[in-house]
Amino acid sequence: MKARIILTVLGSDRPGLTQELADAVLAAGGNWLESHLARLGGKYVGSILVELDAANLPQLSEEVLGVDASGLQVAIVPAGAAPAGDAKPILVELVGQDRPGIVREVTTVLSAIGANIESFASETEPSAHSGEELFKAKIELTLPSGSSPTQLQDALEAISGEIMVDFSFG
Repeated sequence: MKARIILTVLGSDRPGLTQELADAVLAAGGNWLESHLARLGGKYVGSILVELDAANLPQLSEEVLGVDASGLQVAIVPAGAAPAGDAKPILVELVGQDRPGIVREVTTVLSAIGANIESFASETEPSAHSGEELFKAKIELTLPSGSSPTQLQDALEAISGEIMVDFSFG
């Protein structure tokens, strides 16, 4: 029987960490399906979705301990079921003046219209023109039936006249 698990990782960044994780997954007979890995705040952080025979979970756990011993904290968590439905994802890109609370404002708007966030990536960077910090986000989400991208755009633009919203549909 196949099992789907998530490896969560956190540690000091250094060359070779992703390879060590890939070695551990392969040694346990696992298939690396999806991942989100990044350097964040000077640390190596991320998550990896792995599929493997359930009988190989103890071996994966043992292999991961080897990576853990080299300075990376790794946890194994059972994956949840894939969401039901055939909603097409929408990619939303936001750019606006950075300020405290902007992520809360954006996620409050998304929650209010029933959007489900599939992925959320954000960063700040200095504006080329003014040098002030800009907030940028790429959000992949699905909307409930009855909601439209126009409604989503209007709701996001209502947060502030400074936020620009672009969409692409997948």
